[in-house]
Amino acid sequence: MYVKLCGLRTAADVAVAVEAGADAVGFVFTESARRVDLDTARELVREVPPHVLAVGVFRGVGADEVRRLAGASGIGAAQLHGDYPRSAFDEVAASGVRLVRAVALKPDTDVRVGAYGEDLLLLDSPVAGSGERWDLTALDRARPEGRWLLAGGLGVRDVAEAVTLARPWGVDVSSGIESGRGVKDHGLMREFVAAARSVGG
Repeated sequence: MYVKLCGLRTAADVAVAVEAGADAVGFVFTESARRVDLDTARELVREVPPHVLAVGVFRGVGADEVRRLAGASGIGAAQLHGDYPRSAFDEVAASGVRLVRAVALKPDTDVRVGAYGEDLLLLDSPVAGSGERWDLTALDRARPEGRWLLAGGLGVRDVAEAVTLARPWGVDVSSGIESGRGVKDHGLMREFVAAARSVGG
């Protein structure tokens, strides 16, 4: 089970994520309680070992700016969250980073992994970063195949159940490992990774 811990803001957060066995860590570049500035992001990315994917999370940021921030920070992947067109993915891909397409599951959502040239597809709740769960039964009508991550309201107590129901390739969490908005709880980070991997995959 691939595990991404998102919204990290301190070197201690990164160290605990790596120690816990996270496969990817996320740094938020857009307006959020979890946002980091470029200088901070650059410092944090330096703390991420090669075997862990450093992901920059972008929403409402133009492709040119995503490319600039990706290059300046050293992230290994850019997560484009929301209604980005295929052209934006093509433009960002030209910078050499991997791509994550993050969307809410709607009736017209293309759930084919790679449909926009992305390496990973992330299905989130309609309000990203809110900690809100969404109706996983919607996956019965449109279930992705391949490298896709389940996100949205996951926590230590329910991630195992969600994995069993949704059968994702991986999971992504942010608010579910916090003691307060934007403040990571290192104990919950460790527990989440263990819980996510306690069932199949």
